[in-house]
Amino acid sequence: MSEVYTWLSIFAVVLTSTAGDVLMSRAMKEIGDLGALRRVKGLGEVIRRISKSRKFLLGVLSMALAFFSLLFALSWEDVSVVGPASASITFVANAFAARIFLHETVTLRRWIAVLLVGGGVFLLAV
Repeated sequence: MSEVYTWLSIFAVVLTSTAGDVLMSRAMKEIGDLGALRRVKGLGEVIRRISKSRKFLLGVLSMALAFFSLLFALSWEDVSVVGPASASITFVANAFAARIFLHETVTLRRWIAVLLVGGGVFLLAV
């Protein structure tokens, strides 16, 4: 039964981490270059814009949930399984999320890497 809990928590890590990455990317594109903003308007303006961005705050919440899901997974399985599985599946999910939600161009080289990483996770899981 703990194997089911392990993979469910790894799935939760992947889902919430990917959501956090997508939300953070969108938020940072809306806010703009923080270095330039700080130089022109000061640190207070940077903090104000970040704290007013719902996408940024939801991204932080999603990443916090991913962290706690990772802790749950580590309580049921060894780090040698949980670490590579959650990191590599998140890499695969991020490639799809970048293409679907952020409309980014994902190169053939990256898709090949996604296939290789997916194969590695499969070998780890069986």
